[in-house]
Amino acid sequence: MPLLLEIVTPEKRVYSDTIETVVLPTVEGELGILPGHLPLLTQLEPGELRVMKAGEPETLAVGGGFVEVAADKVSVLAESAIDIEEIDETAVEKAMERAQKALSAKAELDPSEVERLESLVRFSAAQLMIKKRRK
Repeated sequence: MPLLLEIVTPEKRVYSDTIETVVLPTVEGELGILPGHLPLLTQLEPGELRVMKAGEPETLAVGGGFVEVAADKVSVLAESAIDIEEIDETAVEKAMERAQKALSAKAELDPSEVERLESLVRFSAAQLMIKKRRK
């Protein structure tokens, strides 16, 4: 009995496929989902999302968001998500530096901009950690 995994960001549908298992980074730690899992709604933490599909592992970096498990469907609504093969370490490092520099003037920024920049830093750090671990 397979699972349907869908990962959606504000920009696009990043992933939609039938899988065997998925391990998600949540605010309470890693969460493994197998077919037949009880219904669940939880908050997604920036980090590594691991999928097992046809006996082969796949890895994505995800930003914050939410995960819903209902029947045999896992829906991930993420701020951002990217396959590790598509991560450009140099670009991620530069984006992270720009965000950190902008955050140094935190008192002058709108609270929503501070939240956006902090989210960018967390997602960038997660991408770099995952990419370096997979080398």
